[in-house]
Amino acid sequence: MSDPTPYTPPAIWTWTPGHGGKFANINRPIAGPTHAQDLPVGRHPLQLYSLATPNGVKVTVMLEELLALGHTGAEYDAWLIPIQEGAQFGSGFVAVNPNSKIPALLDRSGPEPIRVFESGAILMYLAEKFGAFLPTEPARRAECLSWLFWQMGSAPFMGGGFGHFYAYAPTKIEYAIDRYAMEVKRQLDVLDRLLAERPYVAGEDYTIADMAIWPWYGAMAKGQLYEAGEFLQVHTYTHVIRWADEIAQRPAVRRGRMVNRTWGDPASQLHERHDASDFDTLTQDKRA
Repeated sequence: MSDPTPYTPPAIWTWTPGHGGKFANINRPIAGPTHAQDLPVGRHPLQLYSLATPNGVKVTVMLEELLALGHTGAEYDAWLIPIQEGAQFGSGFVAVNPNSKIPALLDRSGPEPIRVFESGAILMYLAEKFGAFLPTEPARRAECLSWLFWQMGSAPFMGGGFGHFYAYAPTKIEYAIDRYAMEVKRQLDVLDRLLAERPYVAGEDYTIADMAIWPWYGAMAKGQLYEAGEFLQVHTYTHVIRWADEIAQRPAVRRGRMVNRTWGDPASQLHERHDASDFDTLTQDKRA
């Protein structure tokens, strides 16, 4: 069906601030800081600046999994970056991530701080730093990294594409929604066929590929993204649902999903995390 209001692009595109729906204020066509704002620094080796979007959850799950394995060097402070308030455009955050997107990590464990940005890069950096959740045998490592990068390349179709036009765009455009719905369903089918043959994405072992994919595709298969479960008939992807449910039961995943979360059930929100005991405090507050 044709768009009822055909659009002819002008010869030169110009930016209209505020035009673009719910999240219009977090996007602009230029980079760099909009204001001076230093980032806070806690006492732990790793400083995470994030929000519990799917990309943010990847990293907090990884950190909690590392701590569960006994890697004390993975202790971290997780600082909340409220992106709808423009905190990602502060000078301190831009210095850690010039792309002004969460999550961003600063590793202060060595003589000089190391910045790491892009969620997939952070997962890979931490896996190599601690020697965990990334196979070392060449074929298994290649399989894991292939699926990690599959997620990094595919999720923008789910988030910025389908999610934007289906849930957030100020105008519902049939062509755009159909185009991205088709691609999201194709991706879910790719994953469902894979998980019909193996327990985890990269094979027999739980890896950073699962941590990267679960917050996006696990949530979508469980109908937790964009309220689009019925529309996409996500219940048909039974192998993805099996995998998503199993990962959701991991204690470290449960903890990681709570960090930097500011919406939903208050009992699921830990706005900032500076010590493992913060989870106990949240449980006590819930009981109170």
